[in-house]
Amino acid sequence: MDLDAFTAVRQPAWARLDALSRQRRLDGAEADEMVRLYQSVATDLSTVRSSAPDPDTVTRLSQLLARSRARIAGTHEPAWRDVRRFVVVSLPAALYRIRWWTVAVMVAFLAVGTVAGWWVATDPDALAAMGTPSQRQDYVDNQFAQYYDPGAGFAAVVWTNNAWIAALCVGLGVTGVGPLYVLAQNAVSVGAAGGMMAAHGSLDVFLQLIAPHGLLELTSIFVAGAAGLRLAWAWVDPQGRPRSRALAEEGRALVTVAIGLAGALALSGLVEGFVTGSALPWGVKIAIGALALAAFWTYTIVLGRRAVRDGETGDLEEDAAGYQVAIAA
Repeated sequence: MDLDAFTAVRQPAWARLDALSRQRRLDGAEADEMVRLYQSVATDLSTVRSSAPDPDTVTRLSQLLARSRARIAGTHEPAWRDVRRFVVVSLPAALYRIRWWTVAVMVAFLAVGTVAGWWVATDPDALAAMGTPSQRQDYVDNQFAQYYDPGAGFAAVVWTNNAWIAALCVGLGVTGVGPLYVLAQNAVSVGAAGGMMAAHGSLDVFLQLIAPHGLLELTSIFVAGAAGLRLAWAWVDPQGRPRSRALAEEGRALVTVAIGLAGALALSGLVEGFVTGSALPWGVKIAIGALALAAFWTYTIVLGRRAVRDGETGDLEEDAAGYQVAIAA
């Protein structure tokens, strides 16, 4: 097909549809004309894609049709279908795709935390940097346990703080350095606290108070860090896509992760606010935390594997994300 000749013949119809799509008000005749032109231009786009897939023409017509469709159909309103798709398809697909990144972040985090804890527990100078002897003793005997004050207010504060950390890990992912800094800072902080408790013979108290909520809470932070690092990796390995497109696609999918983690962190906040500091036996508390973690990974693996097998990535659907120019294999 001669694309130049085809464009010259069809240009008036394209221009007319463009003008109608930008017009503030349409009367009945103009609305009918717009629908007819929309159908005609959709056919033109199909013809170009199959016979002469020029990227500029495909992009131009795709954008024209998207704008016209929005004008014809009106503004999209969220429906339960969108909520269901997000929960059942998009989120588990996005989580499943970064599962091995999550495991790698977890191993690195625990290694850094363990080294920091061992250092504080065994090095007098490192321990002294944690505060005066009386301050450290008060922290071990009172402050650490009193921090976990049961109640809705405490749960809300914990959730807000952890959701912010998760958002930072994902949002700073494009820098590559941001997630590493946030993760390292938190690993050292948790490890140092554990090391100080161990130095005073209270490591068991530390683990008992961390485990009920920490299993899911820390896993959520690992996932957020993995999402941020996966976004940075799109710079390095765009997998045959233009880097701008790779960043856009991975960014949308990983923002899905950040939104979903708000729910996981809300659950861990409830456990921390109502279970960790409660009078329940420690075995029951830890079992509740383990059950929450098991539910998270079951959700990720079962639904995520199915969604990825069906070609889902966690990105938006094409009509919401925008059409993409075809790229050569």
